Amino acid sequence: MIRFPILAALMLLGLTAAGPVDQGRPVPGMVRVRIVTSEGNITLALDARRAPKTTTNFMRYVDDGRFEDTRFYRAARRTSDPKLGFVQGGIGTEARRMLDPLPLEPTSTTGLKHVDGAVSMAHGANPNSGNGNFSIMIGANPSLDARPGNPGYAAFGRVIAGMDVARRILAKPSGGGDGAMRGQMILKPVTIIRVERLDGTPQPTGRFKAWKAFKLK
Repeated sequence: MIRFPILAALMLLGLTAAGPVDQGRPVPGMVRVRIVTSEGNITLALDARRAPKTTTNFMRYVDDGRFEDTRFYRAARRTSDPKLGFVQGGIGTEARRMLDPLPLEPTSTTGLKHVDGAVSMAHGANPNSGNGNFSIMIGANPSLDARPGNPGYAAFGRVIAGMDVARRILAKPSGGGDGAMRGQMILKPVTIIRVERLDGTPQPTGRFKAWKAFKLK
């Protein structure tokens, strides 16, 4: 007679934990940021408790202003359902904005998954090469999770507002690119005007901002 209420309570707690994060106040263990784009705003809650290294790396780019005037440049749509896939943005290949490479924090370690609305750190052929590029899932993409023989990518948070903006970006006309990105480059990239910290105190790296110095010349 006692087991059912306990089970129901645990299920309710699980649903609450997976539900929407309050946009108006801090959430323990999470850091909220707002991505201000030319298409509208996207608010993320980053999981500093379960993915501390990846979250810290992202926040260094935020606090330094390294995302200012960057782009959402990739729309990876599924062939079977073009309304699903992921969008990718950040500093691209602009070396002047890059910080030190980030060691992969795999989903097998963090327990986070590439579910609908998840935010994930992009990397190249070397899984320990993450920097200032990230992806937002539109629909679940379990193929990006770690599995035997494939380290996958590092999910480190989720969208809590602005999925409509992410979907509009995914629907942008695309083409060009090569390899895994063939046909996926957004023809008129969406500008990331800035990324704003909503929780905590900024902790800039203090490193020289070469991209700004170059722009002023």
